[in-house]
Amino acid sequence: FFPSSRSINMKVFALFALAGSAAAFAPAQSGKSSTALNVNELEIGATEPLGVFDPLGWIETQPEAFERRRAVERKHGRIAMAAVVGTIVHNNHIVFDGYISPSNNLKFSDIPLGADGIRAIPTAGLAQILAFFALVELAWMPASKYDGDYGVGYFGTNIEDPEEKARKLNVELNNGRAAMMGIIGNLVAEQLTGQTMYEQYAAGHISPFGDGQGVF
Repeated sequence: FFPSSRSINMKVFALFALAGSAAAFAPAQSGKSSTALNVNELEIGATEPLGVFDPLGWIETQPEAFERRRAVERKHGRIAMAAVVGTIVHNNHIVFDGYISPSNNLKFSDIPLGADGIRAIPTAGLAQILAFFALVELAWMPASKYDGDYGVGYFGTNIEDPEEKARKLNVELNNGRAAMMGIIGNLVAEQLTGQTMYEQYAAGHISPFGDGQGVF
């Protein structure tokens, strides 16, 4: 069985989308940088032209809460980036071989695309996922560690140059923000159109305000 040309084109599109995402959302280098290895969190994510975006003035009125809010933003961004990559991979029909539940005769390939796929996972499987989340949140990468540095480095290496570290932290935070918007947009478009990401692209249906046929 050979994949159709449309399936191949979809996989090529997904590959280019993933490869270009880091460059597309990486912030331009501003003239400011931290002089210490521990970079200033206020400088991280302060992307031109908005700079430090705090319209409610919480940094001034609730400075003690800033560290926690930044940690929440960073962690949600990391989760959203994983979700976007997972959505693209699954929508291109790249799945594990074998069974997700042998007792139910349910294969990984049987899980539907899109948000409704979670409903096909057996209860025991969902419990395992939640248990893994709890392990990560409470022990492995605890939420109480606000700096988000869990000792794994950048692809296994420590970045000693403060300017390079600040740049990569900026890229991570801004890519995380883009991913949060991206995964929410994907879920909303799926509900509005009734089509999964794969079905929308395969039909050339990019705008969620059309009738499901064509670009608009």
